[in-house]
Amino acid sequence: MSEPREPFTLDGGTVRLRPWRLRDAAQLREACDDPVTAHFMAQMPAPYTAKDARWWITEGSPATWQQGEATWAVVDPVTDEVLGGAGLSHLQADRRQAEVGYWVAPWARRRGVATAVTRAITDWAFGTLGVHRMELLTVPANAASQRVALAAGFTREGVRRGTAPRRDGSPGDYVVFVRLASDPPGPVPPGLPEFPDGELSDGRVRLRRIAPADAEDYFALAELPEVARSNVGGPTTLDGVRERCATAESDWLAGTRATCVILDAESGAFAGEIGLYYHERFLQQAILGYALRPEHRGRGFATAAARLLSDWAMEQADVVRVVAGTFPYNEASRRVLERSGFELEGTLKARLPGRDGTRIDDIQYVRIAEKHR
Repeated sequence: MSEPREPFTLDGGTVRLRPWRLRDAAQLREACDDPVTAHFMAQMPAPYTAKDARWWITEGSPATWQQGEATWAVVDPVTDEVLGGAGLSHLQADRRQAEVGYWVAPWARRRGVATAVTRAITDWAFGTLGVHRMELLTVPANAASQRVALAAGFTREGVRRGTAPRRDGSPGDYVVFVRLASDPPGPVPPGLPEFPDGELSDGRVRLRRIAPADAEDYFALAELPEVARSNVGGPTTLDGVRERCATAESDWLAGTRATCVILDAESGAFAGEIGLYYHERFLQQAILGYALRPEHRGRGFATAAARLLSDWAMEQADVVRVVAGTFPYNEASRRVLERSGFELEGTLKARLPGRDGTRIDDIQYVRIAEKHR
């Protein structure tokens, strides 16, 4: 255990970090009883009561300081309104590392509070405590916290499996972000660039990042027999689709996957999904895959979507090769690829696992960035 530490105030520029006071209890209770706070702070009581708030201020927070760590109320430097809470924990002097954490009140979100807090605590730990490595942990579905990490100069390091406590008692995963004392202050760019104005469109179709609200449409699409037949990953479940939709932005920020919904630009209806899988960054090669609902087939939607996403990948994400595979029986998909600028490259014999235990050939198409042709 570290030596006890006396509570103190830390200047964060646009925010102030000070010890908790009893007069903060009402705002603390209101902020921590918020559904978003409760969802991502699984170790917090829910519902969060006035008694919980008073306990934290009079016992919980002071005990943290006695353990050699730190917790603060994050307040407006002018009005002293509570904006959130923050702390430094898991301080390991022998390894010169610690962890920064925070939460933001609902009325203070999207104002840069979390980024300012993370920077202030990290800079203090580097400069005063001699810490060399700072960690920021977030669950995969909490993309907002991952954006804060990147903005504060933290780099995504990987996934720490089974260490995140869920409210139901089961273990979840943490995405680990790290900033070293020798690292530049940031921001760190996301793994994949954002779409201009949040989407891509050619006037006929629109592509945007898939979201949790799309889960049921996505699942219904995956359940279609002809789509399920092409899914080499095995049966799809609604819970699995919900998890995929909830963590899609995390995959985007990591630079591994851009999963999008295809929308009818005129009606706004869900027409299908398309994804770009970027697991071979060192080769600058990505894989494209897509599926459409029956009522939207034969209208050029898949062709437009494949061209839009592959254009974006090559022009904005520095991809040189976009490859797409089709089953030998899928003539329609091959026509889509040919119309969207892909050319036949070859056949990978017995590459894909069939559902009956056999192996299936993969007919490979490729589109190459013009400057490398």
